[in-house]
Amino acid sequence: MSKSTQDYVSGDIANVWHHLTLHQGNAPMIVTEGKGLYIKDINGKEYLDATSGGVWCVNVGYGRERIANAAAEQMKKIPFYAASCGSLPTIDFSEKLLSHMPGFSRVYISSSGSEANEKAYKMVRQISQLKHGGKKYKIVYRNRDYHGTTISTLSSCGQEERREQYGPFTPGFVEFPACLAYRSPYPEGTPDLGEKFARELEIVVQKEDPDTVGAVIVEPITAGGGIIVPPDGYYETISEICKKYGLLLIMDEVVCGLGRTGKWFGYQHFNVQPDIVTMAKGVASAYMPISCTVTTEEIFKDLQAGGDKLAYFRDISTFGGCMAAQAAALENIRIIEEENLLDNVVAMGDYTQEGLRGLLAHANVGDVRGKGLLQGVEFVEDKASKTPLPEEKIIAICGAMAKRGVLVGRTNRSFAGRNNIINLAPAYIVTRAEVDIIVNALDESIREVLG
Repeated sequence: MSKSTQDYVSGDIANVWHHLTLHQGNAPMIVTEGKGLYIKDINGKEYLDATSGGVWCVNVGYGRERIANAAAEQMKKIPFYAASCGSLPTIDFSEKLLSHMPGFSRVYISSSGSEANEKAYKMVRQISQLKHGGKKYKIVYRNRDYHGTTISTLSSCGQEERREQYGPFTPGFVEFPACLAYRSPYPEGTPDLGEKFARELEIVVQKEDPDTVGAVIVEPITAGGGIIVPPDGYYETISEICKKYGLLLIMDEVVCGLGRTGKWFGYQHFNVQPDIVTMAKGVASAYMPISCTVTTEEIFKDLQAGGDKLAYFRDISTFGGCMAAQAAALENIRIIEEENLLDNVVAMGDYTQEGLRGLLAHANVGDVRGKGLLQGVEFVEDKASKTPLPEEKIIAICGAMAKRGVLVGRTNRSFAGRNNIINLAPAYIVTRAEVDIIVNALDESIREVLG
């Protein structure tokens, strides 16, 4: 006997514990199918999804039979064996991934972005023990960046409302300031702004004692923390500081990785070569759960320093052995290559930002920023004071867009009094016509909510 729509709504309310939100007696949108950039809910209403699955990961769009078939065929052959052994899809995927990452040679596979970053933290801590007598164990993270939902990744979270009520946290994590030019503490027109922001890292490292600091973790472009593209010269100076004090540089590419910003990885826009790169969301365009912690050969060898029986990375991720995920990820990369989707990300990213800049005519639109198909709009009470617009009004604008059939994202209970950014991150296949729909819906929704 088939279930009715109301049966599903009742089942959702009674049994499902949703992520990031609490629905008290009301079911959220229940999705049923998707094709391209569009999804349908259980009532048959269609939406243009400008969020790539709500959390920026269905990067090549919905309905990709090639990826689904690659995963299915692998599961028919063999679905799983512990990743302590090799497998054909793991080897093929790793080789393909590394072909887009000059200077890197090792791929450690797990299941989520949080897990990928945990692996990186463990590597830093173990190298500290093997090479530095346990001294260089601290990891410095940046305000406004987000690295995951486990206790240790929350310990390195620069978003206070996401951390609230989950302490005490893992010791050894230290914060340094964000690099948001729109809210810069330096006077407008300050030369070498990127270098000045980066030097704030050095101040923190010196205060902590460089002999105790082992690594720095940053998002190449801050995503959920407000779509923050660092000023020119920022990463060159960060790299210089890391070399000066012997710090490993970890790039968290969970959002930016696999093409979101118009290059295969966000760090490739800047003159910087990390030691460790983590990734997750777009690795298989979310058709299967997979994440990677990618390292240089030097990191791989450092984890064997000393040569005793414990001198290797003693870690396991059970579902890193799910071979269908690697098969899906390999097919995802092939699609991006064959369809030249990075070119479209650049072209449509520029077109999106051009359209969004037209919204600066609104009294409450303070800033537009981003790179590729990772774009943000910051809302303010007025442009002179830059006082953040209340979160309730941002929620109302997003709701008005949903009524118009367009879904966008926003900073969601991340910062006390500063959840005032709407973000756009459509799939890489977005067209000019679809960008126009998104921008026009945002324009109309601003007028509806704010006048």
